[in-house]
Amino acid sequence: MIVVTGATGNIGRPLTQALTEAGRHVTAVSRHTAAVPDGARHVVADLAEPAGLRPVLAGAEALFLLLSGDLHAIGAGSVDIIGEAAAGGVRRVVLLSTLGVVTRPFGPTRMAMRALEDTLRESGLEWSILRPGGFASNALWWADSVRARRVVAAPFGDVGVPIIDPADIAAVAAACLLNDRHTGGVYELTGPEVITPRQQAEAIAATLGSPVGFRELSREEAKAAMTQSMPAELADDTLDILGSPSPAELRVSPDVQQVLGRAPRPFADWAARNAAAFR
Repeated sequence: MIVVTGATGNIGRPLTQALTEAGRHVTAVSRHTAAVPDGARHVVADLAEPAGLRPVLAGAEALFLLLSGDLHAIGAGSVDIIGEAAAGGVRRVVLLSTLGVVTRPFGPTRMAMRALEDTLRESGLEWSILRPGGFASNALWWADSVRARRVVAAPFGDVGVPIIDPADIAAVAAACLLNDRHTGGVYELTGPEVITPRQQAEAIAATLGSPVGFRELSREEAKAAMTQSMPAELADDTLDILGSPSPAELRVSPDVQQVLGRAPRPFADWAARNAAAFR
């Protein structure tokens, strides 16, 4: 049995579906009651209370560990989840980390994630670590304004990074959970090209078949919006990357191709599959 945390989100849902389609028994974990792909068992649990995961992890062979933004803070207790996994008999953990642990290792949220990576490496369990950059699905922050006013509002309109389709992250995670050859692998996951917010707006417009305008937000405006759903430190870390990406953050990684045997999907593909969110 494989436990998938964050199972109702942009990564967890396609991962759960891929694993059930591969014939594996899946326990899909989320904080709230929600529909999950057919064939999966859904359990409500909160990763902020690792001891509460004991009955979920008991008898599991593998765990996909995805932390919500509030659990990226130092002292959040996320490292205790690794101990609970080992105690429950879990053999393999695939951790969703972040590229920022390498490119900006001294940010508070990056330090917390690196501590979790280190705990996993030292646990004696089999492990794989996924380090994605920005997500294509972050464009869903713009869905309301596109539906209502056909406008994308974002900071740093002409500064791009190689954002990745969450479905590609899910596909890599599935490969790591199902295939021994990825044990001990650390994969940096990006999309196939650098793309700016303004270019993303153009791709959404092309998908909708109607014009979509662009309004540039100040950093302060963007942070105010982002802190409604994530800690202020994580918002600052994210804005630092979006506003002034380093050469390492601009690099297009070969790791999706290496794991999946195909190129990562471009943003336009993600936009086409998610067009309904913007109509």
